[in-house]
Amino acid sequence: MTATSRVDSEMGPSSKHEERKVLAGTLVGTTIEWYDFFIFAQLTGTLLSPLFLAPLNDSNPGLAQILSFALIGISFLFRPLGAIVAGHLGDRLGRKAMLVFTLIMMGAATALIGMLPTYAQIGFWAPVLLILLRIIQGFSAGGEWGGAALMAVEHAPKSKRGLFGAYPQIGVPIGMILATGLLFVLNSNMSREDFASWGWRVPFLLSIVLIAVGYLIRRAVAESPVFKEMAARKEESKAPLGVLIRNHKLPVLYSTMIFIGNNAAGYLLIAFFISYATRTLKMPVPEILLATTLASFGWLIFTLAGGWLSDRIGRVKTFLIGYAIIFAWMIPMFALIDTRNIWLYGVALFVLTIGLGLSYGPMSAMYAEMFPANVRYSGISIGYAFGAILGGAFAATIAETLLQSTKWTGSIGIYIMILCVISAVGVLLAKETKGNPLGVRATTEALPSNVGTHRLR
Repeated sequence: MTATSRVDSEMGPSSKHEERKVLAGTLVGTTIEWYDFFIFAQLTGTLLSPLFLAPLNDSNPGLAQILSFALIGISFLFRPLGAIVAGHLGDRLGRKAMLVFTLIMMGAATALIGMLPTYAQIGFWAPVLLILLRIIQGFSAGGEWGGAALMAVEHAPKSKRGLFGAYPQIGVPIGMILATGLLFVLNSNMSREDFASWGWRVPFLLSIVLIAVGYLIRRAVAESPVFKEMAARKEESKAPLGVLIRNHKLPVLYSTMIFIGNNAAGYLLIAFFISYATRTLKMPVPEILLATTLASFGWLIFTLAGGWLSDRIGRVKTFLIGYAIIFAWMIPMFALIDTRNIWLYGVALFVLTIGLGLSYGPMSAMYAEMFPANVRYSGISIGYAFGAILGGAFAATIAETLLQSTKWTGSIGIYIMILCVISAVGVLLAKETKGNPLGVRATTEALPSNVGTHRLR
């Protein structure tokens, strides 16, 4: 059986052992990369402003907090570049090599943040170096997701693409659990002074251990026949960016729209809520971190459920259910958070994760089914990257700005609701993709602009 026919076969990988290797290889990398990303995002909301923007933090704490959230967004601007470079080099070096490369790059940047001198030590150069390392993180994140998603989806049995594709997706909540859980342990066992002095560096430096573990797992996976088959599929990412934009601009647009609402709502959970609860509502940091960790388990469960459900009722219906939940929950959620009751805070976050999971789990499968094989790697990576820029990149910054200007958290809810409508429109325009062929021979014949209605039989 050839590589191209294997992809469209109902059989998927030839053994359960190979399936487990594929799923483990895609899950471990996204988990580690997002752990690195979330450590920064969460500390941005509580600590990095006084450490790296000290003069501004002393004179105008509100503006300093807005600018510190903007540091999250800066890295997103370089995700498309990472996606383009990874697509190009992935054609020559193989996806596995690029996934290992982006994993090491993200880990190195994270560890260096943990060693970075603060503003009090080197002045202006502290935020400059921090921005540089954030750019490296964004670049590596842009190259990671597309390859991991395709490894999972293209080797799945046809009836389980959604479920298999959910595995790289659950790396996000697992990374969130690791990051938030570690910060909870540190904050619970250290004085505030010690944590601000040196304890904040520990989560960044521990990234070195995680990267070593991830490298060993991915190196072992690369030796499996399934991953060798992927390396042989060089046709998949040869198309230059111009060909993608010229011939497949609508799928790129739709995939960008689909991700905006989920990513923006997700970054409220990842970064904004922790800052708002601890700095504005004056709730205890350890309790907030514990509630966020527990809510992340909901995100994990419902992301897997979203992938599974999309295999049964379709990608479009699953996405729309998820976005409807996020939309309907926005105003009640902020009402619960504003009570300052930790139990209601936890409920508010957990219900949000239901919508987040259902609108995130099907994404790998739907994106892979939207693009023909010769532009798929670049197409899904770039759509995902631009969706992140317009969605989560500056969501925390916009939320903080809205809060300071309106003094009403409901304004943040309305902002997210608007983005959910945009994403729902993107889903409807893309139409149902479940069952679209993924093989090189089938999809290069014609999967043009309007993906859902041009299924290839």
